[in-house]
Amino acid sequence: MEGTVKCSANYVPLTPISFLERSAIVYRDRISVVYGDLKFTWAETRDRCARLASALHSLGISRHDAVAVLAPNIPAIYELHFGVPMAGAVLCTLNIRHDSAMVSTLLKHSGAKVIFVDYQLLHTAKGALGILLKTSSKTPKLVVIPDQASSSSRVSDMYFNNDNLEYESFLASGRPDFEVIRPHDEWDPIALNYTSGTTSSPKGVVYSHRGAYLNSLAAALLNEMPSMPVYLWTVPMFHCNGWCLTWAVAAQGGTNICLRNVTAKGIFECIAKHQVSHMGGAPTVLNMIINAPSVDRRLLPGKVIAMTGAAPPPPHVLFKMEELGFNVTHSYGLTETYGPGTVCTWKPEWNSLPPHAQAKVKARQGLHHLGIEELDIKDPETMQSVPPDTKTRGEVMFRGNTVMNGYFKDSKATADAFKGGWFRSGDVGVRHPDGYIELKDRSKDIIISGGENISSIEVESVIYSHPAVLEAAVVGRPDDYWGETPCAFVKLKDDCNANADEIIKYCRDHLPHYMAPRTVVFGELPKTSTGKIQKFVLRQKAKDMGSLSRTSRL
Repeated sequence: MEGTVKCSANYVPLTPISFLERSAIVYRDRISVVYGDLKFTWAETRDRCARLASALHSLGISRHDAVAVLAPNIPAIYELHFGVPMAGAVLCTLNIRHDSAMVSTLLKHSGAKVIFVDYQLLHTAKGALGILLKTSSKTPKLVVIPDQASSSSRVSDMYFNNDNLEYESFLASGRPDFEVIRPHDEWDPIALNYTSGTTSSPKGVVYSHRGAYLNSLAAALLNEMPSMPVYLWTVPMFHCNGWCLTWAVAAQGGTNICLRNVTAKGIFECIAKHQVSHMGGAPTVLNMIINAPSVDRRLLPGKVIAMTGAAPPPPHVLFKMEELGFNVTHSYGLTETYGPGTVCTWKPEWNSLPPHAQAKVKARQGLHHLGIEELDIKDPETMQSVPPDTKTRGEVMFRGNTVMNGYFKDSKATADAFKGGWFRSGDVGVRHPDGYIELKDRSKDIIISGGENISSIEVESVIYSHPAVLEAAVVGRPDDYWGETPCAFVKLKDDCNANADEIIKYCRDHLPHYMAPRTVVFGELPKTSTGKIQKFVLRQKAKDMGSLSRTSRL
């Protein structure tokens, strides 16, 4: 249009940094972070983040340099979500369950110049730096984070030496009036997130300032987050930057309740003490809540909105959460979509459905949120959309501004993921007549038995509804006759008993016989730190059992 001009008056690159700067004014004296007895206001948090950016700049950190952190949900990792990008750098949050070998691999791949490490994880970090020294003459500068909940803010001598910096002293060396380094282009990187490790080689997913900004606002909207929410951190901040809620809570001037160790008792105590309004977690966290012993439970002070994702939630778990007074919002996404990419938006007409039917509807993945442009289920070969008949399966695909920039240092993987102009999730789903999608499995988790496709998610949902079952996962086990048959790995609730025959009969009573497991194994289920059950581990266990023969199935 004639007479228009793009200039600094009408175009500023989007960045979540602006959320903090606004909240430091609007919510200046309101509490931003709580950790034990430690509390900060939004003005103090902005001051600390500016000092952090200044101190990083003084270390020689510049635009697009990677800065790593290995820490649980404590104030320091929250501050790093702003302090690092305010220095123009890229935040690389590392999974706290990784061992030294994996941390070393990721530090080398990311090229991190500094690593912030919680005092409890110092042994892992030092082991990683020792491994790095064998192949590199240069290792990241180590900054040790003391126990911020203790009365002393200084780290003890056992953690500190001349080679290490200490977090609070490092912050004190920075200037609160540091001039924030904003992105030149909103597509500039803000974070580098490594996939959760459900495969043997995690990929580095690059997030942009623009994507982080948009997904933060979308996350606030889909969580129905008003101004000044009280958010309990049960989602790891290292995972997809806490599903982008690290920045979303700042956008709304909320209070971040930090929880180092996630337990049912800790969750109920925090909700009661701090009047928590919002929280989140994988279905395993919800499962922990509904199975908490009565001695650990507290009456909820009001409705708590709990967003779940990371794995499809069994309807039984959703039903029990609602009974306790939680309002569960179901979202679905991947590391490559900044965490949440869809939401199962509730419709008033569903209120008349019986509670179990409501839970089944809520277990769907829904539709794309406002930050994603398009969501579809397509035939991965023809790229044609599947019909909305709840039966025809295809691959879930995304297009939009909250899809990753790409995989760091892996052009081939990036090209494969974006082939056809869509991001290919690798998840298999169907579409309902109302347009809502429902996941059926990861493409690699589909069990093909005698030519029939069996959804492990459907079988797991039935097993979860058994009164004695706490957790369940289903994978394929080799079978001489059928090719493969379902194998269920089950963990029972405390003081409950069930044998394999009972579980198999229960499944046959609620499913077509060919979908019922032929093998049931009891015990602990391996998980990632974000609560996903590591099915690749279970698939290997099932494979190691050998093939079921016709005689062994009789």
